[in-house]
Amino acid sequence: MTRRPKDILGRLAPVVPWIVAWQVASLVVGSSILMAGPVDTALRLIALLGEKSFLATVGFSLARIALGFLLAFALAVVLALVGRRHPLVDRLLSPGISALKSVPIVCIIVLLLMWVGSRSVSAIAVFLAVFPAVYFSCREALLHVDPKVSQMLGVFGVAPVRRFLAHTWPQVLPYLVGTSRNVCGMAWKAGVAAELIGSPMGSIGERIYNSKLLLDTAELFAWTIVIVVMSWLCERAFVAVLARTGSWSQRLSLCVGRPRDAYAQTGAQDQASRRNPAASPSPTILLKDASVGYKGTVVATGFNLAVLPGDHVLLADRSGAGKTTLLRTVAGLQDVLAGTCTCPARPTMAFQESRLVEEMSAVQNVLLVMGSARDVATCSRVRSLLSELLPEAALDVPVRELSGGQRRRVEIVRALAAPGDAVLLDEPFSSLDAASHEKAAAFVMRHLDGRALVVASHLPDDARLLDATSFSLKNGR
Repeated sequence: MTRRPKDILGRLAPVVPWIVAWQVASLVVGSSILMAGPVDTALRLIALLGEKSFLATVGFSLARIALGFLLAFALAVVLALVGRRHPLVDRLLSPGISALKSVPIVCIIVLLLMWVGSRSVSAIAVFLAVFPAVYFSCREALLHVDPKVSQMLGVFGVAPVRRFLAHTWPQVLPYLVGTSRNVCGMAWKAGVAAELIGSPMGSIGERIYNSKLLLDTAELFAWTIVIVVMSWLCERAFVAVLARTGSWSQRLSLCVGRPRDAYAQTGAQDQASRRNPAASPSPTILLKDASVGYKGTVVATGFNLAVLPGDHVLLADRSGAGKTTLLRTVAGLQDVLAGTCTCPARPTMAFQESRLVEEMSAVQNVLLVMGSARDVATCSRVRSLLSELLPEAALDVPVRELSGGQRRRVEIVRALAAPGDAVLLDEPFSSLDAASHEKAAAFVMRHLDGRALVVASHLPDDARLLDATSFSLKNGR
């Protein structure tokens, strides 16, 4: 609190030379008609603030500018999302929006005056000025959304709306916040310009036009200050709310839908069949004369593998033998190159590299793939599972603040907590010390609940710790 006055003075200090220069310029010109000084402008501004019509005038312009801005922002984001999902839509929209971005706003305003009249022209002008900037910003942001986390959420069967709220929107948000800092000012410029040309009764534009007719530069400068202040206030308010939507959307993602809606009704039957393998004799995973690889490159070929419910299989080949490629194929992330592959209906997976939603806590990351935060029993179970491997202090902080080993344990818990019929773990214990390794392996064994387990690992004790049968892709057995 003691620093705030100094901070305020520090921010105002750079303005002083400009005010001095303004005063000097007005003295040099020597005419208040051509150049009103800062004192005359300040007096006129005080007079404006005291007018009964001041708030109504500002409200008239603010309502139309805000309406055009919010409609443009919302529609631009929606169309960018649709275009990302359907490239044909993007190809159809982009040329027109690019042209709109280049057309002088004055030409658009003149046309709008002829089509819709002066009272609505400012809202439409603002819409047309803001829409292209927000559209292309959101479009660019969507290209940089982390595909690995999106892919992970897809493997866990997280519903699209939950994926968007938890991951896509927070990733897009920084781009939109940066763009908003520019387009808020652009909106006020376009809106007041439209009002100045159309001069609708009761608008800021009309008052500026009248000051021009009366050669009253003091009032012109006073209204300019009002516009600058309103633009700044709108920018600060909108950006502050927009920035908060990232955390809001992530919390909302835990309260809408279910991560595996399609399987909700069959969960009890599947759990019963896993506990009684004889009732479900078909393999959960089956590969026959399979070849796996990527982009036309064969990594492993001609092997057969059948994994029944309750089986534990360890892939212990050397690096580059195709262990990760096999797990990705079994998870449905890529097609088998030759032979046949029967994938599990509902795999859960811990990937070789970290794939967490960074701004969410450990509890939230697990809930995202498991259930709703409104379900007290589910929340309690998630905390209980995480507490087996993590200290209590690590459960509710963003996972970006956790160590590598703690992050790895969150991913192991997530893979075991999520509903499914097969658990796929790619080097799950690589960043853990010996004690944590044994503890994590015991956790996996406790919570498999009869599911098939396939693990890729170089660690020599994992076959023993996981009671797993080794399988070699090179030998096909």
